[in-house]
Amino acid sequence: MTAKILTKRRAAAVAGGALLALSPLVTQTAVAAQPEPTVTAQGAALMDGDSGETLYGKDADTVRPMASTAKIMTAYVVLDKGPDLDRQVPVKQEYRDYVTQHSTSTADLQTGDKLTVRQLLYASLLPSGADAGYALADTFGIGATSEERAESFVDQMNAKADELYLPKTEFDSFDGVGTDSSTPTELAKLAQHAMTNDTFRTVVATKQYKGEAPAANGRTRYYTWNNTNQLLGSYDGVIGIKTGTTTPAGECLVFAATREDKTLVGTVLNSTDRYGDAAKILDYGFGTDTAKDMKLRKLPANAQRD
Repeated sequence: MTAKILTKRRAAAVAGGALLALSPLVTQTAVAAQPEPTVTAQGAALMDGDSGETLYGKDADTVRPMASTAKIMTAYVVLDKGPDLDRQVPVKQEYRDYVTQHSTSTADLQTGDKLTVRQLLYASLLPSGADAGYALADTFGIGATSEERAESFVDQMNAKADELYLPKTEFDSFDGVGTDSSTPTELAKLAQHAMTNDTFRTVVATKQYKGEAPAANGRTRYYTWNNTNQLLGSYDGVIGIKTGTTTPAGECLVFAATREDKTLVGTVLNSTDRYGDAAKILDYGFGTDTAKDMKLRKLPANAQRD
């Protein structure tokens, strides 16, 4: 396995309308009588989850590393295929070796266990398991080897970014361990599209998942995965979505919240207080003042951090 799963670089823009723009126009709108929040994030964006209108931005069109928020696209590509979510996928030792090689977060999948595609989505999006991400890429990619299939899956991620008209978004891994990058605005757009899928929406709104899988020895393995997104359960109305942390990217968060009939989707990239930043931005969008009283949901001591 190479240090990174690389893919051919795409052109930054495609002329002549070759790409279908699902949200070609983004309108900047102001939130009345509400001062813009001051956040620690280097880049941030907030949009209306239904209309796609931009409500707030800070260097929102600047390309930055996205870390494990790349797994949003991993899940979206899989779900867009309309897969059999109950299909069983055997866990390969290669998936565990990949985690060790890259020192990434893990769902601690055990070699020989058989997990369903649905379970792998939980394992990838809640504890941010790179082993689960690899299993999905290996299962839905094309090629003679696991590495080839993973590389082709990353190509599919980039093709989907083109389809969604995200010209500044580029993936070179299935889990964000590479130089995967996007802008706050484009990452929010991606999240907006992903949240239209019922399964994705259910998974990212889950604080803790408990499940079982057939083990290699014929017995039953029990798994528990906690959602690394501590904004979930801490800020009223939050329904997801995904954390991400690497040294180049800093702390990142893609988030969504619904209050009454209003849904907001946002991103913070390279933050030193991602949950506080997100809460302030959501307050701005909702016209409320609750961030200052927020108390973060605590994760179990043995939970993954991302």
